[in-house]
Amino acid sequence: MRLHPQPTAGTARPWAFPAPERGGLPNGLTVLRSHRPGQRVIAVEVNVTAPLAAEPADQEGVATIMARALSEGTDRHTAEEFAAELERYGATLDAHADHPGLRVSLEVPASRLDKALGLLADALRAPAFAESEIERLVRNRLDEIPHELANPGRRAAMALYDALFPAESRMARPRQGTAESVARIDAKAVRAFYEAHVRPAAATAVVVGDLTGIDLDAALADTLGAWTGPAAGRPVWSQVTADDTGRVVIVDRPGAVQTQLIIGRVGPDRHDPVYPARRLGIYCLGGTLTSRLDRVLREEKGYTYGVRAFSQVLRSRADGAGAALLGIRGSVATEVTGPALEDLWRVLRELAEGGLTDEERDSAVQYLVGVAPLSFETAAAVAGTLADQVEEELPDDYQATLYARLAETGTVEATAAVVQAFPADRLVTVLVGDAEQIAEPVRALGIGEVTVVGG
Repeated sequence: MRLHPQPTAGTARPWAFPAPERGGLPNGLTVLRSHRPGQRVIAVEVNVTAPLAAEPADQEGVATIMARALSEGTDRHTAEEFAAELERYGATLDAHADHPGLRVSLEVPASRLDKALGLLADALRAPAFAESEIERLVRNRLDEIPHELANPGRRAAMALYDALFPAESRMARPRQGTAESVARIDAKAVRAFYEAHVRPAAATAVVVGDLTGIDLDAALADTLGAWTGPAAGRPVWSQVTADDTGRVVIVDRPGAVQTQLIIGRVGPDRHDPVYPARRLGIYCLGGTLTSRLDRVLREEKGYTYGVRAFSQVLRSRADGAGAALLGIRGSVATEVTGPALEDLWRVLRELAEGGLTDEERDSAVQYLVGVAPLSFETAAAVAGTLADQVEEELPDDYQATLYARLAETGTVEATAAVVQAFPADRLVTVLVGDAEQIAEPVRALGIGEVTVVGG
Protein backbone atom coordinates (compact mmCIF):
# COMPACT_ATOMS: atom_id res chain seq x y z
CA MET A 1 0.00 0.00 0.00
CA ARG A 2 1.36 3.36 -1.01
CA LEU A 3 1.39 5.94 1.76
CA HIS A 4 1.02 9.59 0.93
CA PRO A 5 2.87 12.19 2.99
CA GLN A 6 0.82 14.22 5.42
CA PRO A 7 -0.08 17.59 3.87
CA THR A 8 1.55 20.63 5.37
CA ALA A 9 0.25 24.15 5.63
CA GLY A 10 1.31 26.60 2.97
CA THR A 11 2.73 30.04 3.51
CA ALA A 12 0.18 32.35 5.06
CA ARG A 13 -1.00 35.02 2.65
CA PRO A 14 -1.17 38.59 3.93
CA TRP A 15 -4.69 39.84 4.67
CA ALA A 16 -6.06 43.20 5.71
CA PHE A 17 -9.58 44.38 6.34
CA PRO A 18 -10.84 46.28 3.25
CA ALA A 19 -10.07 49.98 3.46
CA PRO A 20 -13.03 52.20 2.55
CA GLU A 21 -12.93 55.33 0.44
CA ARG A 22 -14.71 58.22 2.16
CA GLY A 23 -16.68 60.93 0.37
CA GLY A 24 -20.00 62.73 0.47
CA LEU A 25 -22.96 64.14 -1.43
CA PRO A 26 -24.06 67.79 -1.67
CA ASN A 27 -27.07 67.09 0.58
CA GLY A 28 -24.75 66.29 3.50
CA LEU A 29 -24.89 62.49 3.24
CA THR A 30 -21.54 60.84 4.02
CA VAL A 31 -20.52 57.95 1.76
CA LEU A 32 -18.06 55.11 2.38
CA ARG A 33 -17.36 52.74 -0.50
CA SER A 34 -15.27 49.60 -0.77
CA HIS A 35 -14.63 47.86 -4.08
CA ARG A 36 -14.60 44.08 -3.58
CA PRO A 37 -13.88 42.28 -6.86
CA GLY A 38 -16.00 39.18 -7.32
CA GLN A 39 -18.68 40.25 -4.86
CA ARG A 40 -21.53 40.61 -7.33
CA VAL A 41 -24.13 41.09 -4.62
CA ILE A 42 -23.76 44.68 -3.43
CA ALA A 43 -24.39 45.47 0.23
CA VAL A 44 -25.52 48.94 1.30
CA GLU A 45 -25.86 50.06 4.91
CA VAL A 46 -27.31 53.43 5.88
CA ASN A 47 -26.84 54.76 9.40
CA VAL A 48 -29.01 57.63 10.62
CA THR A 49 -28.43 59.28 13.97
CA ALA A 50 -31.88 58.92 15.52
CA PRO A 51 -31.20 57.66 19.06
CA LEU A 52 -33.74 55.86 21.19
CA ALA A 53 -33.08 58.39 23.94
CA ALA A 54 -34.85 60.95 21.71
CA GLU A 55 -38.13 59.01 21.72
CA PRO A 56 -40.98 60.68 23.65
CA ALA A 57 -41.18 59.00 27.06
CA ASP A 58 -44.78 57.88 26.58
CA GLN A 59 -44.14 56.57 23.04
CA GLU A 60 -41.04 54.45 23.46
CA GLY A 61 -40.90 52.01 20.57
CA VAL A 62 -41.80 54.67 18.00
CA ALA A 63 -38.33 54.39 16.43
CA THR A 64 -38.88 50.66 15.89
CA ILE A 65 -42.31 51.21 14.33
CA MET A 66 -40.82 53.92 12.11
CA ALA A 67 -38.02 51.62 10.98
CA ARG A 68 -40.45 48.84 10.12
CA ALA A 69 -42.70 51.30 8.26
CA LEU A 70 -39.98 52.55 5.91
CA SER A 71 -40.64 49.69 3.49
CA GLU A 72 -44.43 49.86 3.86
CA GLY A 73 -45.06 52.32 1.05
CA THR A 74 -43.65 55.60 -0.23
CA ASP A 75 -44.92 58.56 -2.24
CA ARG A 76 -44.41 56.43 -5.37
CA HIS A 77 -45.43 52.93 -4.29
CA THR A 78 -47.95 51.29 -2.00
CA ALA A 79 -46.62 48.74 0.47
CA GLU A 80 -47.51 45.91 -1.92
CA GLU A 81 -45.93 47.66 -4.89
CA PHE A 82 -42.76 48.42 -2.93
CA ALA A 83 -42.40 44.74 -1.97
CA ALA A 84 -43.01 43.70 -5.57
CA GLU A 85 -40.34 46.11 -6.84
CA LEU A 86 -37.78 44.73 -4.38
CA GLU A 87 -38.59 41.21 -5.52
CA ARG A 88 -38.30 42.23 -9.17
CA TYR A 89 -34.76 43.47 -8.59
CA GLY A 90 -33.77 40.50 -6.42
CA ALA A 91 -33.19 42.86 -3.50
CA THR A 92 -33.78 42.67 0.24
CA LEU A 93 -34.28 45.69 2.47
CA ASP A 94 -34.38 45.63 6.27
CA ALA A 95 -34.39 48.34 8.90
CA HIS A 96 -34.14 48.43 12.67
CA ALA A 97 -33.66 50.96 15.44
CA ASP A 98 -31.25 50.69 18.37
CA HIS A 99 -29.77 53.04 20.96
CA PRO A 100 -27.39 54.84 18.53
CA GLY A 101 -30.00 55.28 15.80
CA LEU A 102 -31.57 53.83 12.67
CA ARG A 103 -29.89 51.22 10.44
CA VAL A 104 -31.24 50.38 6.96
CA SER A 105 -29.66 47.45 5.07
CA LEU A 106 -29.95 46.67 1.37
CA GLU A 107 -28.55 43.74 -0.66
CA VAL A 108 -28.96 43.57 -4.42
CA PRO A 109 -27.24 42.08 -7.48
CA ALA A 110 -24.74 44.56 -8.91
CA SER A 111 -26.61 44.78 -12.22
CA ARG A 112 -29.66 46.22 -10.47
CA LEU A 113 -27.96 48.46 -7.94
CA ASP A 114 -29.27 51.74 -9.36
CA LYS A 115 -32.90 50.53 -9.29
CA ALA A 116 -32.61 49.26 -5.73
CA LEU A 117 -30.88 52.44 -4.59
CA GLY A 118 -33.91 54.29 -5.93
CA LEU A 119 -36.20 52.24 -3.69
CA LEU A 120 -33.90 52.74 -0.70
CA ALA A 121 -33.85 56.47 -1.34
CA ASP A 122 -37.64 56.59 -1.61
CA ALA A 123 -37.99 54.76 1.70
CA LEU A 124 -35.75 57.31 3.42
CA ARG A 125 -36.88 60.36 1.48
CA ALA A 126 -40.67 59.98 1.41
CA PRO A 127 -42.12 57.10 3.44
CA ALA A 128 -45.91 57.06 3.32
CA PHE A 129 -46.58 56.15 6.95
CA ALA A 130 -50.16 55.29 6.03
CA GLU A 131 -52.42 55.07 9.08
CA SER A 132 -53.56 51.55 8.17
CA GLU A 133 -49.97 50.33 7.88
CA ILE A 134 -48.89 51.95 11.16
CA GLU A 135 -51.89 50.47 12.94
CA ARG A 136 -50.98 47.03 11.59
CA LEU A 137 -47.34 47.38 12.66
CA VAL A 138 -48.41 48.49 16.15
CA ARG A 139 -50.72 45.47 16.44
CA ASN A 140 -47.91 43.18 15.31
CA ARG A 141 -45.53 44.69 17.85
CA LEU A 142 -48.09 44.31 20.64
CA ASP A 143 -48.49 40.65 19.66
CA GLU A 144 -44.72 40.14 19.90
CA ILE A 145 -44.31 41.51 23.41
CA PRO A 146 -46.00 38.65 25.35
CA HIS A 147 -43.83 36.13 23.49
CA GLU A 148 -40.70 38.10 24.39
CA LEU A 149 -41.72 38.21 28.04
CA ALA A 150 -42.30 34.46 27.97
CA ASN A 151 -38.84 33.81 26.53
CA PRO A 152 -36.45 33.21 29.47
CA GLY A 153 -33.44 34.67 27.67
CA ARG A 154 -35.23 37.86 26.64
CA ARG A 155 -36.83 38.22 30.07
CA ALA A 156 -33.46 37.83 31.77
CA ALA A 157 -31.90 40.52 29.59
CA MET A 158 -34.77 42.92 30.33
CA ALA A 159 -34.37 42.36 34.05
CA LEU A 160 -30.60 42.90 33.86
CA TYR A 161 -30.96 46.23 32.05
CA ASP A 162 -33.61 47.29 34.55
CA ALA A 163 -31.28 46.42 37.43
CA LEU A 164 -28.12 47.99 36.00
CA PHE A 165 -29.39 51.36 34.81
CA PRO A 166 -31.20 54.14 36.67
CA ALA A 167 -34.95 54.34 36.12
CA GLU A 168 -34.68 57.56 34.12
CA SER A 169 -32.23 56.04 31.64
CA ARG A 170 -33.62 54.89 28.28
CA MET A 171 -31.31 51.88 28.53
CA ALA A 172 -33.23 50.61 31.54
CA ARG A 173 -36.29 49.94 29.39
CA PRO A 174 -36.91 47.61 26.41
CA ARG A 175 -35.42 48.87 23.15
CA GLN A 176 -38.65 48.27 21.25
CA GLY A 177 -40.93 49.70 23.90
CA THR A 178 -43.42 48.25 26.35
CA ALA A 179 -47.02 47.27 25.69
CA GLU A 180 -48.17 50.52 27.30
CA SER A 181 -45.89 52.80 25.28
CA VAL A 182 -46.35 51.00 21.95
CA ALA A 183 -50.13 51.17 22.29
CA ARG A 184 -49.87 54.98 22.25
CA ILE A 185 -48.07 55.11 18.89
CA ASP A 186 -49.95 56.29 15.81
CA ALA A 187 -49.06 57.55 12.34
CA LYS A 188 -48.75 61.12 13.64
CA ALA A 189 -46.19 60.08 16.26
CA VAL A 190 -44.17 58.11 13.69
CA ARG A 191 -44.18 61.05 11.27
CA ALA A 192 -43.09 63.44 14.03
CA PHE A 193 -40.11 61.25 15.02
CA TYR A 194 -39.13 60.82 11.39
CA GLU A 195 -39.26 64.55 10.64
CA ALA A 196 -37.26 65.37 13.75
CA HIS A 197 -34.37 62.98 13.08
CA VAL A 198 -34.23 61.33 9.66
CA ARG A 199 -32.32 63.56 7.23
CA PRO A 200 -29.34 63.12 4.90
CA ALA A 201 -27.01 65.31 6.92
CA ALA A 202 -27.41 62.87 9.83
CA ALA A 203 -26.76 59.82 7.67
CA THR A 204 -23.87 57.75 6.31
CA ALA A 205 -24.20 55.27 3.45
CA VAL A 206 -21.75 52.37 3.18
CA VAL A 207 -21.55 50.62 -0.22
CA VAL A 208 -19.53 47.41 -0.59
CA GLY A 209 -19.18 44.97 -3.48
CA ASP A 210 -17.85 44.58 -7.00
CA LEU A 211 -18.24 48.07 -8.44
CA THR A 212 -16.66 47.23 -11.79
CA GLY A 213 -18.50 49.09 -14.55
CA ILE A 214 -20.76 50.89 -12.07
CA ASP A 215 -20.83 54.69 -12.01
CA LEU A 216 -21.53 54.81 -8.30
CA ASP A 217 -21.28 58.59 -8.10
CA ALA A 218 -24.05 58.96 -10.70
CA ALA A 219 -26.19 56.24 -9.10
CA LEU A 220 -25.93 57.88 -5.68
CA ALA A 221 -26.54 61.38 -7.05
CA ASP A 222 -29.76 60.28 -8.74
CA THR A 223 -31.09 58.39 -5.72
CA LEU A 224 -29.84 59.15 -2.21
CA GLY A 225 -28.55 62.48 -3.52
CA ALA A 226 -32.14 63.55 -4.20
CA TRP A 227 -33.01 63.17 -0.52
CA THR A 228 -33.30 66.59 1.09
CA GLY A 229 -33.65 67.84 4.62
CA PRO A 230 -32.40 70.40 7.12
CA ALA A 231 -28.92 70.40 8.60
CA ALA A 232 -28.46 67.93 11.42
CA GLY A 233 -27.69 69.15 14.90
CA ARG A 234 -25.30 66.89 16.78
CA PRO A 235 -27.19 65.14 19.60
CA VAL A 236 -26.01 65.66 23.14
CA TRP A 237 -25.17 62.25 24.57
CA SER A 238 -25.52 61.86 28.32
CA GLN A 239 -22.94 59.81 30.18
CA VAL A 240 -23.97 56.18 30.68
CA THR A 241 -24.18 55.36 34.37
CA ALA A 242 -24.82 51.95 35.90
CA ASP A 243 -24.87 50.31 39.33
CA ASP A 244 -22.79 47.12 39.41
CA THR A 245 -23.14 46.50 43.14
CA GLY A 246 -23.03 42.71 43.51
CA ARG A 247 -26.59 41.42 43.83
CA VAL A 248 -29.02 38.82 42.49
CA VAL A 249 -32.45 39.29 40.93
CA ILE A 250 -34.62 36.18 40.54
CA VAL A 251 -37.47 36.43 38.05
CA ASP A 252 -39.85 33.82 39.41
CA ARG A 253 -41.08 31.13 37.03
CA PRO A 254 -42.75 28.50 39.25
CA GLY A 255 -42.21 24.99 37.98
CA ALA A 256 -39.38 25.92 35.59
CA VAL A 257 -37.08 22.96 34.98
CA GLN A 258 -34.20 25.22 33.94
CA THR A 259 -32.72 28.46 35.23
CA GLN A 260 -31.76 31.05 32.64
CA LEU A 261 -28.86 33.13 33.88
CA ILE A 262 -27.28 36.36 32.76
CA ILE A 263 -24.54 38.03 34.76
CA GLY A 264 -23.26 41.46 33.86
CA ARG A 265 -21.93 44.90 34.46
CA VAL A 266 -21.13 47.94 32.31
CA GLY A 267 -17.65 48.78 31.03
CA PRO A 268 -15.95 50.99 28.43
CA ASP A 269 -16.67 50.69 24.71
CA ARG A 270 -14.25 49.93 21.87
CA HIS A 271 -12.55 53.32 22.14
CA ASP A 272 -10.81 52.10 25.27
CA PRO A 273 -7.18 51.05 24.53
CA VAL A 274 -7.70 47.89 26.58
CA TYR A 275 -10.37 46.57 24.19
CA PRO A 276 -8.12 44.13 22.23
CA ALA A 277 -6.83 42.63 25.48
CA ARG A 278 -10.37 42.40 26.84
CA ARG A 279 -11.56 40.65 23.70
CA LEU A 280 -8.80 38.08 24.04
CA GLY A 281 -9.47 37.54 27.73
CA ILE A 282 -13.22 37.18 27.27
CA TYR A 283 -12.67 34.62 24.51
CA CYS A 284 -10.47 32.60 26.86
CA LEU A 285 -13.05 32.85 29.65
CA GLY A 286 -16.16 31.95 27.71
CA GLY A 287 -15.89 32.39 23.97
CA THR A 288 -15.78 28.79 22.83
CA LEU A 289 -16.47 25.18 23.82
CA THR A 290 -12.90 24.90 25.11
CA SER A 291 -13.05 28.03 27.27
CA ARG A 292 -12.67 27.90 31.03
CA LEU A 293 -16.38 28.26 31.78
CA ASP A 294 -17.38 25.44 29.45
CA ARG A 295 -14.54 23.19 30.63
CA VAL A 296 -15.85 23.37 34.17
CA LEU A 297 -19.62 23.82 33.87
CA ARG A 298 -20.19 21.70 30.77
CA GLU A 299 -17.41 19.14 30.48
CA GLU A 300 -16.52 18.49 34.13
CA LYS A 301 -19.87 19.01 35.83
CA GLY A 302 -22.47 18.53 33.08
CA TYR A 303 -24.53 21.47 34.37
CA THR A 304 -25.19 23.08 31.00
CA TYR A 305 -24.99 22.77 27.23
CA GLY A 306 -22.89 25.91 27.19
CA VAL A 307 -22.10 29.19 28.95
CA ARG A 308 -20.76 32.17 27.05
CA ALA A 309 -18.97 35.35 28.07
CA PHE A 310 -19.43 38.36 25.82
CA SER A 311 -18.97 42.08 25.33
CA GLN A 312 -21.81 43.97 23.62
CA VAL A 313 -21.54 47.63 22.67
CA LEU A 314 -24.54 49.57 23.95
CA ARG A 315 -23.46 52.94 22.66
CA SER A 316 -20.03 54.03 21.48
CA ARG A 317 -18.86 57.63 21.36
CA ALA A 318 -15.51 59.21 20.73
CA ASP A 319 -16.27 61.73 23.50
CA GLY A 320 -16.31 58.98 26.14
CA ALA A 321 -20.10 58.87 26.57
CA GLY A 322 -20.30 55.26 25.39
CA ALA A 323 -20.56 51.94 27.19
CA ALA A 324 -20.55 48.19 26.65
CA LEU A 325 -22.35 45.41 28.46
CA LEU A 326 -19.90 42.81 29.78
CA GLY A 327 -21.80 39.62 30.43
CA ILE A 328 -21.99 35.87 30.95
CA ARG A 329 -25.10 33.94 29.92
CA GLY A 330 -26.41 30.42 29.71
CA SER A 331 -28.89 28.04 31.30
CA VAL A 332 -28.62 25.23 33.84
CA ALA A 333 -30.97 22.65 35.32
CA THR A 334 -33.01 24.04 38.21
CA GLU A 335 -31.62 21.64 40.80
CA VAL A 336 -27.99 22.56 40.08
CA THR A 337 -28.44 26.35 39.95
CA GLY A 338 -26.62 26.90 43.23
CA PRO A 339 -23.67 24.57 42.50
CA ALA A 340 -23.34 25.94 38.96
CA LEU A 341 -23.10 29.52 40.19
CA GLU A 342 -20.65 28.46 42.90
CA ASP A 343 -18.39 26.90 40.27
CA LEU A 344 -18.77 29.89 37.95
CA TRP A 345 -17.58 32.22 40.70
CA ARG A 346 -14.75 29.80 41.45
CA VAL A 347 -13.62 30.08 37.82
CA LEU A 348 -13.60 33.88 38.10
CA ARG A 349 -11.65 33.86 41.36
CA GLU A 350 -9.09 31.34 40.10
CA LEU A 351 -8.64 33.42 36.97
CA ALA A 352 -7.93 36.49 39.11
CA GLU A 353 -5.49 34.57 41.29
CA GLY A 354 -3.61 32.53 38.71
CA GLY A 355 -4.21 34.28 35.40
CA LEU A 356 -4.52 32.90 31.91
CA THR A 357 -1.95 30.52 30.51
CA ASP A 358 0.22 31.27 27.49
CA GLU A 359 -1.44 28.34 25.76
CA GLU A 360 -4.90 29.88 26.26
CA ARG A 361 -3.71 33.23 24.98
CA ASP A 362 -1.98 31.72 21.93
CA SER A 363 -5.04 29.64 21.03
CA ALA A 364 -7.28 32.70 21.27
CA VAL A 365 -5.00 34.80 19.06
CA GLN A 366 -4.72 32.06 16.47
CA TYR A 367 -8.49 31.74 16.26
CA LEU A 368 -9.51 35.42 16.39
CA VAL A 369 -6.84 36.54 13.93
CA GLY A 370 -6.96 33.42 11.77
CA VAL A 371 -10.73 33.42 11.28
CA ALA A 372 -10.89 37.10 10.29
CA PRO A 373 -10.49 36.56 6.51
CA LEU A 374 -13.34 34.03 6.59
CA SER A 375 -15.52 36.38 8.62
CA PHE A 376 -15.37 39.05 5.93
CA GLU A 377 -15.80 37.00 2.78
CA THR A 378 -19.14 38.61 1.87
CA ALA A 379 -19.90 42.21 0.99
CA ALA A 380 -22.61 42.25 3.67
CA ALA A 381 -20.12 41.33 6.40
CA VAL A 382 -17.72 44.10 5.35
CA ALA A 383 -20.52 46.66 4.99
CA GLY A 384 -21.98 45.77 8.36
CA THR A 385 -18.62 46.15 10.09
CA LEU A 386 -17.90 49.48 8.40
CA ALA A 387 -21.38 50.68 9.40
CA ASP A 388 -20.68 49.59 12.98
CA GLN A 389 -17.50 51.67 12.94
CA VAL A 390 -19.44 54.68 11.69
CA GLU A 391 -22.12 54.17 14.32
CA GLU A 392 -19.51 53.82 17.06
CA GLU A 393 -17.46 56.83 15.89
CA LEU A 394 -14.41 54.66 15.28
CA PRO A 395 -11.78 55.54 12.66
CA ASP A 396 -12.10 53.97 9.20
CA ASP A 397 -8.96 51.87 9.78
CA TYR A 398 -10.09 50.55 13.18
CA GLN A 399 -10.83 47.01 12.03
CA ALA A 400 -7.71 46.95 9.90
CA THR A 401 -5.48 47.67 12.90
CA LEU A 402 -7.44 45.60 15.44
CA TYR A 403 -5.96 42.26 14.42
CA ALA A 404 -2.39 43.53 14.68
CA ARG A 405 -3.22 44.77 18.18
CA LEU A 406 -4.72 41.39 19.10
CA ALA A 407 -1.58 39.60 17.91
CA GLU A 408 0.60 41.93 19.97
CA THR A 409 -1.36 41.47 23.19
CA GLY A 410 0.37 39.33 25.79
CA THR A 411 -0.99 36.89 28.36
CA VAL A 412 -0.55 39.31 31.27
CA GLU A 413 -2.47 42.07 29.48
CA ALA A 414 -5.31 39.73 28.48
CA THR A 415 -5.56 38.45 32.05
CA ALA A 416 -5.70 41.92 33.54
CA ALA A 417 -8.40 42.99 31.08
CA VAL A 418 -10.74 40.05 31.65
CA VAL A 419 -10.30 40.20 35.43
CA GLN A 420 -11.13 43.90 35.31
CA ALA A 421 -14.18 43.10 33.16
CA PHE A 422 -15.56 40.48 35.56
CA PRO A 423 -14.60 41.27 39.17
CA ALA A 424 -16.22 38.58 41.30
CA ASP A 425 -17.64 41.09 43.80
CA ARG A 426 -19.07 43.59 41.29
CA LEU A 427 -21.52 41.60 39.17
CA VAL A 428 -25.28 41.79 38.85
CA THR A 429 -26.85 38.35 38.43
CA VAL A 430 -30.30 37.73 36.96
CA LEU A 431 -31.88 34.29 37.18
CA VAL A 432 -35.15 33.37 35.49
CA GLY A 433 -36.38 30.23 37.22
CA ASP A 434 -38.30 28.65 40.08
CA ALA A 435 -37.59 30.96 43.02
CA GLU A 436 -38.88 28.45 45.56
CA GLN A 437 -36.16 26.01 44.56
CA ILE A 438 -33.23 28.28 43.76
CA ALA A 439 -33.47 31.29 46.09
CA GLU A 440 -32.00 29.72 49.24
CA PRO A 441 -29.09 27.91 47.54
CA VAL A 442 -28.20 31.19 45.80
CA ARG A 443 -28.41 33.20 49.03
CA ALA A 444 -26.00 30.73 50.63
CA LEU A 445 -23.34 31.61 48.04
CA GLY A 446 -22.93 35.15 49.38
CA ILE A 447 -22.65 36.74 45.93
CA GLY A 448 -25.06 39.55 46.83
CA GLU A 449 -28.48 40.40 48.18
CA VAL A 450 -31.21 38.29 46.55
CA THR A 451 -34.46 39.88 45.38
CA VAL A 452 -37.37 37.94 43.88
CA VAL A 453 -39.66 39.62 41.35
CA GLY A 454 -42.64 38.38 39.37
CA GLY A 455 -42.09 36.66 36.06
